[in-house]
Amino acid sequence: MSITVIIVNWNGGTLLAECLRRLDAQTVQPARVLVVDNASSDGSLTGIGELMENMTVLQMHANTGFAAGNNGALADCDTEFVALLNPDAFPEPDWLEHLLGAARAHPEVAAFGSRQLCQNNPEVLDGIGDVYHMSGLSWRERYGFQQQAHDLVPREIFSPCAAAALYRRQALMDTGGFDEDFFCYQEDVDLGFRLRLAGHKAMYVPDAVVHHAGYASSGGHWNDSVVYHGFRNPVWVFAKNMPGALFWLLLPLHIALNLATIFLFTIRGQGGVILKAKKDALAGLPRMWRKRRVIQANRTASIGEIWKALDKRISIPVQPHVKRSGY
Repeated sequence: MSITVIIVNWNGGTLLAECLRRLDAQTVQPARVLVVDNASSDGSLTGIGELMENMTVLQMHANTGFAAGNNGALADCDTEFVALLNPDAFPEPDWLEHLLGAARAHPEVAAFGSRQLCQNNPEVLDGIGDVYHMSGLSWRERYGFQQQAHDLVPREIFSPCAAAALYRRQALMDTGGFDEDFFCYQEDVDLGFRLRLAGHKAMYVPDAVVHHAGYASSGGHWNDSVVYHGFRNPVWVFAKNMPGALFWLLLPLHIALNLATIFLFTIRGQGGVILKAKKDALAGLPRMWRKRRVIQANRTASIGEIWKALDKRISIPVQPHVKRSGY
């Protein structure tokens, strides 16, 4: 089972080197490690060539974003599997071994997520997989909670967080990879939704553990860039992927969610950025609708299967963290 590990770096600082050191200590070594550097200016590439023999650095001339960076690396892959890893995600030595073991045991599954622990407090979860609510809101399940016994049980998830995930490469290629219009944030949920529409499943692998710093490159949880991309892109995920009758049934709820986020961020003092995010989301809808036609025309999953995969709880996080995978 051959595997390539892809790391997209943008001003990851000393975290990138530590991530590579953890990769070099894996019990199962990847065939290749591709580091995509999006024109970092912090010297984070200095000295990393000495850390791993099978590593290639792909240097971009500008910050192309998390989505385009991964796609560029995917185009250079020929292994059966690809694992995505953030520079600020530090895997335990048997991380790849457990992910590949799950892939071997579950050939019907195309995507595998890790148990992410908070780097500064390993008793607290950083997430165990992505949730997609019927409103169009998504978040990392169990983010910020003390881990419990039930967090150590494998299960199906909507999609993995791409900060530390394994995919069957052919499934990614067949579904078009990441949507580069997203730049960053929610691109992994969009990809996971498209994989599910194509009939694939995703699985949480609790024994595959990474310690995740989080927001290492973005500069903070609620800065303007995070709010802009984190609340523009969910509109596009919903518009592209929510199939058939579910789109029209759930559209009023999705509109209500967007109005609520505008209200919440306006009273937080970020009215300008949230309004720009929603304005640009609307401006991009014709382009997303064209993509929707292709996605839905190739859908193999039934409406019932998608409905079953959606989170339908009434009580949802009042202010969930922005669902992001890189940056």
